[in-house]
Amino acid sequence: MRRWLANILRRIREVCDDRVEAFADFLFRPIITGFLWGIGFALGTLIILYAMVGIGRAETIPTAAAKHRAELTRCGRYAWGLSAPVATLAGQVHQESCWREGAVSPVGARGLAQFMPSTSRWIAGLVPDLAANAPYNPGWALRALAEYDKWLWDRVSARDDCQRMAMALAAYNGGLGWVQRDKRLAARSGADPLAWWDHVERFNAGRSAAAFRENRGYPRRILRVLEPLYLSAGWGRGVCHE
Repeated sequence: MRRWLANILRRIREVCDDRVEAFADFLFRPIITGFLWGIGFALGTLIILYAMVGIGRAETIPTAAAKHRAELTRCGRYAWGLSAPVATLAGQVHQESCWREGAVSPVGARGLAQFMPSTSRWIAGLVPDLAANAPYNPGWALRALAEYDKWLWDRVSARDDCQRMAMALAAYNGGLGWVQRDKRLAARSGADPLAWWDHVERFNAGRSAAAFRENRGYPRRILRVLEPLYLSAGWGRGVCHE
């Protein structure tokens, strides 16, 4: 009798457990499914919105650039010759000041080309035509940028023109001495000191992490993003893109 009652009670418990499980499945499965679907929908929406924001932020040439185009072309050819990389120089001005004549950086760099006072004084002494030392004057700034780029170009060696311009731009941003030290460190580490991309650019001879990141991003953005932008707009040739 006791065994019979135990079997009856166990069977009742099993039936109850099955019904509770079925009820819970009936009640909560749609909730869980809906929750997961909602998460998926939200993530998908965020991805689409992020892509749309990226498209909206695509690089464009500022309207202020147009009035300086002829002057930059003239200055570039004066320093580099008729084959001057005007699209590259335009991309550099875009990066430096976004074509704002009166731009002043938090550290005191000034004008279209964003020269520090000590650098503009040095250039004024280097190039007789730039003795006026007028970084806020667009003509002076564009000529000084072109001349300084060419001066740096003549003092670095590389496997091709694109690598060489990357080194010259890195020197414009952070100093020629640092580029030379980075090249020596790359050579000692078994990398190619004549190749910037994926070689010298990986080595830091002692700059702060923030300065290093800025310096490496500078030629990369100018040559890979901004130069093609100005090249496609008909501003002339580029060093890395013909």
